[in-house]
Amino acid sequence: MLSAVNRVLVGLAGLVLLALGTAVLAGRPHGVLLSTADRHKWRAHGWWWPTVIAVLSVLVLLALWWLLAQLHRRRLREVVVDCGDGGTAVVRGRALEAVLEAEAGALDGVDRARVTLTGHRTAPGARITLILAPHATPVTALQRLHEAVLAPARTSTGLTDFRAEIRLRVVRHRAERVE
Repeated sequence: MLSAVNRVLVGLAGLVLLALGTAVLAGRPHGVLLSTADRHKWRAHGWWWPTVIAVLSVLVLLALWWLLAQLHRRRLREVVVDCGDGGTAVVRGRALEAVLEAEAGALDGVDRARVTLTGHRTAPGARITLILAPHATPVTALQRLHEAVLAPARTSTGLTDFRAEIRLRVVRHRAERVE
């Protein structure tokens, strides 16, 4: 969703800048943007400056929201794992994702798997997409994923609450001919 918001914001900003640039070039080729008479005319209206300040404030707040959305990472960089002796270890998020992807991809009936860690470093979760082979049944794939991948991941990381959002898709294939 963030990429769609980025495209819309960049498109709108481009259109606004293009319109303003065209208006300035077409309307005042040899003069200033607002003449002295225009400035006095707008100053006489009591609503003008509060409106300008409100619009600029909203634009600044939207720009700050957009900047914070760019800095927010969807993926976890690291996961804190309980060592069992009272200490903790830090595991790279990409390494844990790679292991979960490899184990899920090796399951019978799974063509490919994609894993993204979400949440916080002390309470991670996973977004798993399984691309199922044509012969696979979704219920069996989910049971195998739970037993062979998620349960060992919970045990090995020492996390009691390791939530997973699982999306199932099928690999595209041609229909077989029956003769």
